Amino acid sequence: MGSRLFWFIAGVGAGFVAAHQIARTEGGRAFFDEVNDFVSNVSTSFRERTAEVREAIDDLQDELRDQARA
Repeated sequence: MGSRLFWFIAGVGAGFVAAHQIARTEGGRAFFDEVNDFVSNVSTSFRERTAEVREAIDDLQDELRDQARA
């Protein structure tokens, strides 16, 4: 287990070093800008959809309460 943990940490560290070196180039910056835009769009869409689903659940709960009272 210790060996696996070491290699995992070494891999993560190497990945950060590589990403830092790539981000120093013009093409690398453009790539990471695109990735950041994509992640931002996915995150925004997820939050919006979650709000829509919660609203639909609240509406359904209200409807069920109204029917139970009738």
